[in-house]
Amino acid sequence: MTTAPPSVPQPEPLWQPGPDRIAAARLTRFHDWAAAHHGAPARASGDPVADYAALHRWSVSELPRFWQAVADWFDVRFTTPYETVLADRAMPGARWFPGATLNYAEHALRAAEDPARADAPALLYVDETHEPATVTWTALRAQVGSLAAELRRLGVRPGDRVSGYVPNVPQAVVALLATAAVGAVWTSCAPDFGARSVLDRFQQVEPVVLFTVDGYRYGGKEHDRRDTVAELRRELPTLRAVVHIPLLGTPAPEGALEWADLTSAATDPVFEQVPFDHPLWVLYSSGTTGLPKAIVQSQGGILLEHLKQTGLHCDLGPDDRFFWYTSTGWMMWNFLVSGLLVGATIVLYDGSPGHPDTAAQWRIAERTGTTLFGTSAAYVMACRKAGVHPGRDLDLSTVKCVATTGSPLPPDGFRWLHDEVAADLWIASVSGGTDVCSCFAGAAPTLPVHIGELQAPCLGTDLQAWDPHGKPLVDEVGELVVTNPMPSMPVRFWNDPDGTRYHDSYFDTYPGVWRHGDWITLTSRGSVVIHGRSDSTLNRQGVRMGSADIYEAVERLPEIRESLVIGLELPDGGYWMPLFVHLAPGAVLDDALRDRVKRTLREQCSPRHVPDEIIEAPGVPHTLTGKRIEVPVKRLLQGTPLEKAVNPGSVDDIELLRFYERVAAERATVEREAAGRAAVGRAAVEPSVAERSAVEPTAVEREAAEPGSAEPGSGSAGPRSGPAGPVEGSGAAGK
Repeated sequence: MTTAPPSVPQPEPLWQPGPDRIAAARLTRFHDWAAAHHGAPARASGDPVADYAALHRWSVSELPRFWQAVADWFDVRFTTPYETVLADRAMPGARWFPGATLNYAEHALRAAEDPARADAPALLYVDETHEPATVTWTALRAQVGSLAAELRRLGVRPGDRVSGYVPNVPQAVVALLATAAVGAVWTSCAPDFGARSVLDRFQQVEPVVLFTVDGYRYGGKEHDRRDTVAELRRELPTLRAVVHIPLLGTPAPEGALEWADLTSAATDPVFEQVPFDHPLWVLYSSGTTGLPKAIVQSQGGILLEHLKQTGLHCDLGPDDRFFWYTSTGWMMWNFLVSGLLVGATIVLYDGSPGHPDTAAQWRIAERTGTTLFGTSAAYVMACRKAGVHPGRDLDLSTVKCVATTGSPLPPDGFRWLHDEVAADLWIASVSGGTDVCSCFAGAAPTLPVHIGELQAPCLGTDLQAWDPHGKPLVDEVGELVVTNPMPSMPVRFWNDPDGTRYHDSYFDTYPGVWRHGDWITLTSRGSVVIHGRSDSTLNRQGVRMGSADIYEAVERLPEIRESLVIGLELPDGGYWMPLFVHLAPGAVLDDALRDRVKRTLREQCSPRHVPDEIIEAPGVPHTLTGKRIEVPVKRLLQGTPLEKAVNPGSVDDIELLRFYERVAAERATVEREAAGRAAVGRAAVEPSVAERSAVEPTAVEREAAEPGSAEPGSGSAGPRSGPAGPVEGSGAAGK
């Protein structure tokens, strides 16, 4: 990571921190301390970009010294000492801090030991009434202690799995921390998941305890889940106990334990001291093409990675209130809980992100005094489209940072936050994944913010962009790779005894190097641009393009609610790239709108980004965590049967996929008829739209024949539309 030479023109940042803010940042203090005690390079006065670049280079070139510095800086409590920091750096299989024992929950509850903090809020819980309820550090510690003791009484031992079918409520946090205190392994699903989706996950790990609600409230309505819970109990034969959390006020079903009975003893917690690589939790991939991957992450690895992220990159501490709109089915919930590690108050919201209107999340920030406001890029763009004015209409004076993830935040999203929330606002677009439960690139409180870009690769993350031959690239699009291990990388996948599935998921393209599946650009200024998923790459005339570039440009149009672009290699060597559009209410896909879409893509991206066909769709399918589904739709359009193209339990609306299946069938029929007519030499008739896409020149070929054809360029990535919740995927992208 290097800074550009002085002769290269530098774009003006949208925002940059002032000297006082840089001096006060925890990252700055850590840098100075690491330079004094661990050999990090000293800061050069007056150049924060160069300072961060030097610190980052040190953090990846001196990996053991960096992570030792993190452990020392945050006073990690090793009950037994470690023999060395990194015994084996091979990927997969890196061995961190062998010999050490510790406990994640003990660190999450440390603030309760401080008499000055004991009665301060650890949790602020908000539902759709937007009235905050407080759980103090003392109360949280007591509930965790009581529940941990009850879990032990139920026979739960280190390594046992404990599951939660719970929303983002305080009880979920207590259950996670109590599970970790015992040394058991936590896993959770949000209660909007159907029974099949939950069982696809929980049956893999065979839980012995199930925490479950009777239902939840969303969009002003109650959603009863008792029938689903009954099915889960029938289909999970390893359960020894079910704990009933009556969010809707119903009595416990027969044989279930009451939450209140297990958490009222006010017992001081006993923390099982476990090895550094002992499992903390199991997270799950989206599972669109098969059973979700059951990703195991360790107590020590998550502890160190999340201390680094929350305490240094997010600049969180005891005076902060940390809010991220999320659910327990998304890794950002686990990340939110880790705000407790640095003594921050975490804000839990259970409800619709857009109830009673699109400004709901901003009102939560106002009511809770949020300092770091985390949301999805989709929500930001929904606010922009809806004409929300949070900075004008609400008191958001406590908000110092707005962070987004889930999908790339387009340039218009950066501008909207700057204009409509606050001009002096740190905008942190971040990108990572469930796979590491953290960020590869994103927030840095000492660095400037450029429109459409992530500020920098994260410390200790050897992030690079590689070409197909493994050559590092700068200022060019390449595969996102991580060339050295991170502590929070999975220790394994569950039920993957020989590690084959784990290896094939990340290491089969570049042996020994983590390939994440995103297109990125590392700029010569040290920032990062995300262009979208590489496993759904578009390829026109040999030029690779990210689908996110198209979404960002198209979804600026008010008539387009959401879009989906697919690139299909045809048997005859041709290429068909349709764009499916879900229209806003009242919009009509006529020739005028088609022309506007094509013109927008041609002007804002390149002629290669212009689709061969624009097709109205009833909607765009997503995973259960909101990720736009591309690869399964591509398989459907290639003729793969629905039951083989996608795992039905992993998508939000299976009926939407039947629409794409019908498109594939209709297209196949048209192609067969066209081939038959050609075989008998009949005169051509006026082709239909679908026929034209199969037999006419592509948009690229037409553009090449027109004067003034533009050179291909990279656009900027974009989000889902609408007041959507969290979506899993990449961070930000831009031109």
